[in-house]
Amino acid sequence: MAAKPKLYYFDGRGRMEPIRWLLAAAGVEIGAPASLGGFSWGEVMDRLRGSHPPGRSRKQLFQFEEEFLETSKDLEKLRNDGSLMFQQVPMVEIDGMKLVQCRAILNYIAAKYNLYGKDIKERALIDMYVEGVADLNEMYLFWSISPPNEQAAKMTQMKDKIANRYLPAFEKVLKSHGQDYLVGNRLSRADIHLVELLYLVEELDPNLLANFPLLKALKARISNLPTVKKFLQPGSPRKPPMDEKCLAKVKEIFQLK
Repeated sequence: MAAKPKLYYFDGRGRMEPIRWLLAAAGVEIGAPASLGGFSWGEVMDRLRGSHPPGRSRKQLFQFEEEFLETSKDLEKLRNDGSLMFQQVPMVEIDGMKLVQCRAILNYIAAKYNLYGKDIKERALIDMYVEGVADLNEMYLFWSISPPNEQAAKMTQMKDKIANRYLPAFEKVLKSHGQDYLVGNRLSRADIHLVELLYLVEELDPNLLANFPLLKALKARISNLPTVKKFLQPGSPRKPPMDEKCLAKVKEIFQLK
């Protein structure tokens, strides 16, 4: 039986949350059998689209574990034992590797679970869309740890870019081809990361999505996939927005001032 993927990070969103989303969308879920259990990869993809072969149960096929950093000493221990190539987290143990760097981790998971397009042209488009999502995620991350007296101005700037740059660009992609997914009319990591972002946008201001019907439809479509739907339920590995308690822990772990 293959070892379960293991995630090392603090108990919060940060840079690990897109990894949790992608694993969950691929059916890699906490509290489930680690092996394929006799399923073929075709059957796995049927599950992602909401169907399952006759006679098969709807049990989850995979699982992952998380080890949460609680103090700076936990991070120092990982650094000292040689687990972190560049001395930083997130880190994911998967298939005998200790992977760091978010893009490397996400690329591997997407390729492993057939969420990365069918050819290099589709991968280029997926990468381009994912990088756009990542740009906005970075803005949010820096806003969340910025001094309180700077947050209002940064939030205004971020909302302006959401409404006038990023959401119009993704709405235009969906309108240009009229298909259900961003690339190749099939589920890819680009759809998962974008929908994660749309949930974040709604948390910031639900009105920001009002003028983007195709994005709202994509959000509903992806949210109703069985694996994603389960991830969105209470008690899943999905993390809540950062609060003051979590922020204080992050500052202690990473020795931020």
